[in-house]
Order: sequence, then C-alpha cells, then structure tokens
Amino acid sequence: MEKKNKIKPSCEICMNYYYDEEYDAYLCAINLDEDEVVRISSDSRYVCPYFRMGDDYTIVRKQN
Repeated sequence: MEKKNKIKPSCEICMNYYYDEEYDAYLCAINLDEDEVVRISSDSRYVCPYFRMGDDYTIVRKQN
C-alpha cells in the first residue's frame, strides 16, 4: 500500500492572507486565538480549518 504525500496548505496561497500596510507585514484575516496559532505552526499534520484556496485573480477581485 503506497502512502500518498499530502501537502500542507501554505498561508501564501490562502484567500485570508493579506498585506497590511500599517504593520508592513502579511497577516491572516481570521482572528485566531493563541492555541490555534501554536497548533497550526507546530503540528505538521494539522491543516488550518479556515484555509481557502486562492489564486492571483480571485485575490485581486476580493481586494477591489
């Protein structure tokens, strides 16, 4: 039985990831609590439940 490699979604392609000019940094639009942030960043098998796939076109449409 062959094990399939599941790629963990990256924040950089998520629709909830945006650039904030005030902070001069990229941020998540979802208000995550501290426990969720630690779990997402430390557990390699945990996938963010708020991840929404976005490409350049859908992200630009959202910003306009």
